Amino acid sequence: MSINTSSDVVCGSAVGLRGRLWRLTASELRAAAVSASAEILRLEAVRVAVVDELSMRPDDQVIASRGVGSWLAANTMLQVRDGKKIAALGAALRPFPAVTARFDVGDCSFEHAVLIVAFCESPPKGMPDAALPRCIDLLLAAASGVEATTTKVRNVIATLERVFESDEIPPAEDVDRNELRIASTLNGRVVVRGDFDALTGEMLLSALSNLTMPTPAPDGTPDARSAAKRTADGFTELIRRYLDCAKTGTDGGQRPHVNVHINGRDLAEHRDCAATPSKTDDGVAVSDLDVGHMPWLGPLSVSQTRLLGCDCFLSTVLLDDHGAPLDAKPGKRLVSAEQRVALIARDKGCAFPGCTCVPAWTDAHHIRHWANGGPTVMNNLVLLCRSHHRLMRRKTGFVGKWEIRIGTDNKPWFIPPPSIDPQQHPRPANTTFKT
Repeated sequence: MSINTSSDVVCGSAVGLRGRLWRLTASELRAAAVSASAEILRLEAVRVAVVDELSMRPDDQVIASRGVGSWLAANTMLQVRDGKKIAALGAALRPFPAVTARFDVGDCSFEHAVLIVAFCESPPKGMPDAALPRCIDLLLAAASGVEATTTKVRNVIATLERVFESDEIPPAEDVDRNELRIASTLNGRVVVRGDFDALTGEMLLSALSNLTMPTPAPDGTPDARSAAKRTADGFTELIRRYLDCAKTGTDGGQRPHVNVHINGRDLAEHRDCAATPSKTDDGVAVSDLDVGHMPWLGPLSVSQTRLLGCDCFLSTVLLDDHGAPLDAKPGKRLVSAEQRVALIARDKGCAFPGCTCVPAWTDAHHIRHWANGGPTVMNNLVLLCRSHHRLMRRKTGFVGKWEIRIGTDNKPWFIPPPSIDPQQHPRPANTTFKT
């Protein structure tokens, strides 16, 4: 069988396919990969719907298999646990038609649908019933489209759990659950296993940040260590520094410490219910909901933020009507500590669409280069990880160049080159998330 187009790849068999793919261009291969992924999502939704209908009308074969999930596993190459997950999602989707509709059209993956219905079935105890539809809208917006990530969906869930605080301590803030086990093994090594609350985790990740970054060799060779090895080496160095009078380095231009970002009005003891945020034509941004935000581990409840605010160094960042920080000390080429704090408050990490790099591992990039007269002001600065920073300088072999513009909301927008988007539609920064 010959291959003429990418659709032939998706519709045909994979048998002998690898030996025929050389006929396709790079653009056709990309189209085939996207089409195959869309087809997988479509068939996943079909399978969930069929299995759910079968669970409501089981025949003798299904009954004999002790459930439709086990029957599916017995008649396919699925594991029993996977068959049961498919059956469970079908049943869980029934009360939530909005989630079902988005899943059925292939605009929400299986994993994201599972996360959303789990939230809907067990919402925060402080959340009124009337707030559920709006929460579903926020979750579906995070789970929809090619920019959707599990991290983004989990972040929205964590934010909503902090917004609707109840008298019960959220699991992420319950210090009574903290555990750390250190045991020696038979061969003389040590195994460390822990489970910590979000604030302790934030402190640990902040302390380890500049110690775990990849470090090229003197000749420029990339760091060959795995992420786990770098973390282990960083942890060793952290202990050594502590025992050596608690010496600390700098992390992204600052000494490592816990940073929590929150609007001053949200620290007031009496605030309006977060279930009814102000609405605009553009919708409500998850980042605008009244919760604290930690650069590493995300949302933090207002009560915990207030507790930290009782004993802290307070840095004030002035914001405009769009929540974008105003300028501080723009006269120097190098970004000041105050400007970096403001950039972190605005971009929350690498601003490139879809990038999840944390603030500590980013550079402050001049949109208009300093050498070309670009000032060191907020509207000419954006946080980028090293990889995307190099991309902005036109990476070798890359066709076209991304552009960055500051929008009317005073936040960065990215314009892809024609090789990626012929229409060059502006894309919001990864933190500009609205429904």
